[in-house]
Amino acid sequence: MLEKTSDLIRTAYLSPPYDYDQLVQRDRVHQLIYTDPAIFTAEMTHIFGAVWVYLAHESQIPNKDDYVLSKLGLRPIIVLRDTKGKIRALYNRCTHRGTTLCRLEKGNSNVFRCPYHGWTFNNDGSIRNVPWPDGYANDVAETRFNAAQIPRVESYRGFIFGTLNMDMPPLEDYLGGIKGPLDEWLDRHPGGKVAICEANRLKYNGNWKLAYDNSCDGYHVVFSHRSLLDMENRLVAEADKGMSYYKGRPDEAPMYMKYFGHGHHFKDKRPNMEIKPGAMWAVESPHPGMEHYEAELRRRLGNRALEALDLASSEPVNINIFPNLSILGNHLQVFEPLSVTETNAIWYGTAVVDDEGVWGDALPLINALRMRTQEGFPNFGEVDDLANFEEIQRGLAAFEDEWVYMHRGMDIPGRTVDCGGGVLKAPATDEMFMREYIQYWKRLMQTEPNVQIKREP
Repeated sequence: MLEKTSDLIRTAYLSPPYDYDQLVQRDRVHQLIYTDPAIFTAEMTHIFGAVWVYLAHESQIPNKDDYVLSKLGLRPIIVLRDTKGKIRALYNRCTHRGTTLCRLEKGNSNVFRCPYHGWTFNNDGSIRNVPWPDGYANDVAETRFNAAQIPRVESYRGFIFGTLNMDMPPLEDYLGGIKGPLDEWLDRHPGGKVAICEANRLKYNGNWKLAYDNSCDGYHVVFSHRSLLDMENRLVAEADKGMSYYKGRPDEAPMYMKYFGHGHHFKDKRPNMEIKPGAMWAVESPHPGMEHYEAELRRRLGNRALEALDLASSEPVNINIFPNLSILGNHLQVFEPLSVTETNAIWYGTAVVDDEGVWGDALPLINALRMRTQEGFPNFGEVDDLANFEEIQRGLAAFEDEWVYMHRGMDIPGRTVDCGGGVLKAPATDEMFMREYIQYWKRLMQTEPNVQIKREP
């Protein structure tokens, strides 16, 4: 059974009476889209309820009855593989009085028992037991008492997404052209898959869109991450490690960005490197102990060692899937809006999965080194970005100075290339991706989505 939202909810959570064509213009956006609580509230339906939102990865729930907690906007969610093996996303909310059913971040269980009054639910969402049911005149086994769940949950190559919008196209259609970079990123791994590891959990006092604005921004790197660039190159004679290709004149470098529609975009820095085994490892920044791992991999693997070292290295790509997922290097970054001025920025590590034994006993070494290479940016780079986001939010309090500009690269002949099929290409420092994704945001905010929840297993 599908259940549409009531008029009360639609009035409370759909767009306030703004003229979004006025708020989002060709070269600028109004500061209200970052500061207005009513716009943020509407986003939880128009954005985080209307499109395919990243929820979790299949490697986090590999077995029947496994679960992990997640969020769909502000909605607390339990993503699970039920007793029959089906992937579901239940609202983490008892239908009796609204208490969260599950308090543990992850685990394995075929039932969820409310700690407040003991109502118990199967992991397919159906109600299992209500203490002392003779105290109710109605049948508490009615479908309306089943746990609510996201009606549409789909997975693409291990990445689990959900939407409440019954009119949203299938997940693969929504992903569109961004599947190409995502496939390439996965296919460099044995079997074309990865496992998600534990996370660096960070938080900043700023709007969630500030992080997405930054997700393909090549303009800020050499200014905001100066200490990171210095750290990456502190032990070498020539500064060519990490993101050094942003120094000098980055627009003349072969790296580029692409916009694929539906808010998705991609920055490809791989053209800055030679196409040869060991190219990614050659620019990997120094990490404690890396020399030991490198020497041991060369001893064990001989001519294959460079391939293994590249696998441990951070691939220089930014794959951004609107509205809340970015893949940077070997990381998954997930954005969780908390309020109009608060956002979680969670960085999950990834590990190589080798079901076919391609790497044999070298796999633990590869993954150990890969973990070390993933320690750098969240600890030494992301903090720069979060500080910027907080300072932007503070600056936006000067509300008479109304506009935020995003016009770098705009109206310069030949700078943005139309690749056909709705794909646009531009230099890595341009703000083309920002102008395009915010237009998609505007269209979503102007459209009432067909939001529903599911009650039946």
